[in-house]
Amino acid sequence: MSALVSLAAAAESHAPVVAPVEADGAFTLLWLIIALPAAGAAILLLGGKLTDAWGHLLGTATAFGSFILSVVVFVQLLGRADDDRQIAQHLWTWFSVGGLDVEMDLLYDPLSALFLLLITGVGSLIFLYSNGYMAHDPRRRRFFAYLNLFMAAMLMLVLAENYVGLFLGWEGVGLASYLLIGFWQHKPTAAAAAKKAFVINRVGDMGLSLAIFLMFVTFGTVSFTGVSELAPGATETTLNWIGVLLLVGACGKSAQVPLQAWLLDAMEGPTPVSALIHAATMVTAGVYLVVRSNFIFDLAPTARTAVVVVGTVTLLFGAVIGCAKDDIKKVLAGSTMSQIGYMMLAAGLGPAGYAFAIFHLLAHGAFKANMFLGAGSVMHAMDDDVDMRHYGALSKALPVTFLTFAMGYLAIIGFPGFSGFWSKDKIIEVALTENWVVGLCALLGAGITGFYMTRLMLMTFFTEKRWADGVHPHESPAVMTIPLIVLAALSVVSGVLLLNDWIVDVLTPVIGHTPHVEPPIPAIGISALAVVVVAIGVFAAWWFVGRDEVPREAPEDVSFVTRAGRADLYGDAINDTLVVAPGMVAVRSAVAADKSLVDGAFGGGGTTVTGVGIGLRRLQTGYVRSYALSVLAGALLLVLTLVAVNL
Repeated sequence: MSALVSLAAAAESHAPVVAPVEADGAFTLLWLIIALPAAGAAILLLGGKLTDAWGHLLGTATAFGSFILSVVVFVQLLGRADDDRQIAQHLWTWFSVGGLDVEMDLLYDPLSALFLLLITGVGSLIFLYSNGYMAHDPRRRRFFAYLNLFMAAMLMLVLAENYVGLFLGWEGVGLASYLLIGFWQHKPTAAAAAKKAFVINRVGDMGLSLAIFLMFVTFGTVSFTGVSELAPGATETTLNWIGVLLLVGACGKSAQVPLQAWLLDAMEGPTPVSALIHAATMVTAGVYLVVRSNFIFDLAPTARTAVVVVGTVTLLFGAVIGCAKDDIKKVLAGSTMSQIGYMMLAAGLGPAGYAFAIFHLLAHGAFKANMFLGAGSVMHAMDDDVDMRHYGALSKALPVTFLTFAMGYLAIIGFPGFSGFWSKDKIIEVALTENWVVGLCALLGAGITGFYMTRLMLMTFFTEKRWADGVHPHESPAVMTIPLIVLAALSVVSGVLLLNDWIVDVLTPVIGHTPHVEPPIPAIGISALAVVVVAIGVFAAWWFVGRDEVPREAPEDVSFVTRAGRADLYGDAINDTLVVAPGMVAVRSAVAADKSLVDGAFGGGGTTVTGVGIGLRRLQTGYVRSYALSVLAGALLLVLTLVAVNL
């Protein structure tokens, strides 16, 4: 990775340390953005059956309330000068231990502002959609309580002014994710998927917590402003360790290699969960963490290289998995893994890529939420069947779902004019400039994306009808299709964020100056090359899928790559071999040692005392003559001992 941006260049682009100003005006309502969904969760969880009839309406209203407030404060933010766009709101002192003082403070700046709009905007549409999707679920009120809990935690994560507050939100979304993935806990697969996600994410959380500990030891503070100001004075080794530990945390939450195995199983949760948590918001938390910690990664070249490697491997890893799946949600899950790999790759490229990582994150939030909800609409029409081999010819039966899904499809493959064309091409452009190997991998990923997404479109909406008897596809109700229409529109127009480099300029106070890159070929040539590569992927999908009849059952005689993709590239097998199996051996050995050594030592001592007691008990006969004889024998022994000593 020698061609990555140099440490000197990164230092020059480093965002200046600007102390945030105290919140005033509309910014004093920042706390309310978190409080609304938190209150909704509390009311719905504590109110019990009293809120069953209207709980879903309250949950949706609190989400829309947070969105309206987010828009208001964002407009206020744009009215300020560039050097006056970091605003802090002090709530209270959270705790003070030794030399560590942690305030419950909020930080509102352009980065958190964009995330607020994504979380509350896309989230509100998903809440609205859930009113129809979960209409007949007997635990609907609890579902909306968990959604509110998730939104409150995610908002805390991106509004926190320090790493401990971020960690609070981080753990909150982990808890909410566990509850929502396993919401249909009567299904063993859902319960197992929730547990798997929870355990793997705890591995990532250990990395994040260790990074926070190391920050405190090194800098004496965990606030973003404090760490940013003091980071240039730390050693490169320390900064690299902090960066790598932050990356471990990001890998867990954002399903990046090697902590990616939980994401596909997480599709066992209701489809709105997949859209909100596993497409638009929670899985992007790792990207937020890296970009928010730019003041660490700018000065930690080894850690940045690790981010690039992880992102590059994951974008290909997820794309290959997406090619082999027949479950429509798992295709989209593999796609999510891959697209977040693009974001991590861009973030790892440092100042040249931070803005484009966030640009792709925002565009992806719209078109992937659109497609996940579209998949839910298809499942709604097909009696909850998720197997694309049982679909076909649904474009006419589900016209709104088809057209809106098609907008997301064109966006993700990078069709010219759609949001993904602008956001992904910028990442490819920067990657080719910084390191041609990484750039070619990103370009290859775009071609594979064209293949698996076209395969999904063909198997679902085109090709011949393969419905089971008794299935009568029907369009979803308006409460579900209206969010699809809005998200489809966002999938088309999100590219406007790049007009006049708006996304770059607005993020400058947070990420510093974005250096201009000179790609090896003109930018228009890179875009044309990307379109050609995607077109090859689209054609390959038509050649292998669209021309022939699609069998209702997956063929067994397939290539090694397909078998590997169906097995999630053996992620579970690798984890079992490297972690689970050795862990089980260690646990069994510890149990055996506990039984033989610890239990043996304590048990042996008890057995010895018991034996002595039994022996002494035999001397207690109850006869006076026996006791008199014992006294006489003792007296004689004492006399003989004294005589022997005197002699």
